[in-house]
Amino acid sequence: MHNFNNGYYSLYLALILLISSMSFWFRDIIAEGTAYISESLILKTAKAIPKEEIKLRLDLYNSTCSTKKRSAFKNNPNLFGYYLSGLLEGDGHISIPSLGNTTLNRILNPRIVFTSHIDNLGLFAFIQSELGGIGRFQLSGKSTLRYIIGDKEGTLLFINLIHGKLRTPKNITFNKLIEFFNGKYLLSISESLLDESDFNNNSWLTGFTEADGHFGIKYIESKGKSDTRKRSVSENISLRFRLDQRLFDKPTSCSMKPFMERLSLYLDTNLKCYDSNKTRSEVLSLYISSIDKISFLINYFDKYPLLGEKYDSYVKWVSVYNMIISKQHLTNEGRLKIRELIGKLD
Repeated sequence: MHNFNNGYYSLYLALILLISSMSFWFRDIIAEGTAYISESLILKTAKAIPKEEIKLRLDLYNSTCSTKKRSAFKNNPNLFGYYLSGLLEGDGHISIPSLGNTTLNRILNPRIVFTSHIDNLGLFAFIQSELGGIGRFQLSGKSTLRYIIGDKEGTLLFINLIHGKLRTPKNITFNKLIEFFNGKYLLSISESLLDESDFNNNSWLTGFTEADGHFGIKYIESKGKSDTRKRSVSENISLRFRLDQRLFDKPTSCSMKPFMERLSLYLDTNLKCYDSNKTRSEVLSLYISSIDKISFLINYFDKYPLLGEKYDSYVKWVSVYNMIISKQHLTNEGRLKIRELIGKLD
């Protein structure tokens, strides 16, 4: 560059190295960014579940699900409607589009969406069969199942089935759904009034528990004193039932507290509120651990049985309850069986 001997060769070599370094660096940045975007799209893109897999899960569900469970709601639309209402208010939502057609002249209908874990595909395949085959299934991410009812006939069937059976602020959105159908299809469906009937007279709580309930078995092993433990810990076995709900219903911005207070009164327990790091919102929680109150719940769920994956947890829960009542949990054999049930066997 400054009239050195062969200086231009050094300049060209340095320029080539600079362009090569920049090219390789940009290549790596683009590759990493594309991989991240592809992974995000895979996680967030929903895909349809093949009909063959749905049929397989339904056959498996019917072969393993007890006749008592299935017959509790079969040929009883009113009872089945209460179950679906509780299930919708726990883990479902109603999506209502704007009136009219899109720019592509497509007619948009509302959607009723149930969200659950893929392990509950058998349950929702059973629900679909009981509803005459309406709705479709999607898998979002690796394990999120969605059962979607979006056609006119299916939505009208569902409206009639759960009409007047909702208990939470989701009834406001449900009435907007009715208003949408009345306006778009010139119907005259009446407004759905908030249900305030006795929880004990229908299966609403079963559906709600299917979505948001938890049956817990707590096993504390005995531990002696140590350098880090000033007191010994006695062996203890206890049961708990828990229901959580967000303090506010997002679509309506209405508080869930009045409803949860009625439910806590029915279950004869206290209502607590805490901040959830997972949902980044305030959560209302009901918690039951008293043996007498657990007995009350068992009587209810025997009358209106659970239909999904939580039934297995419930069965283990009841087994431990019976062992506590009969004092078997105080024996070595009983404690060993409980540890097997909750997967704490060494």
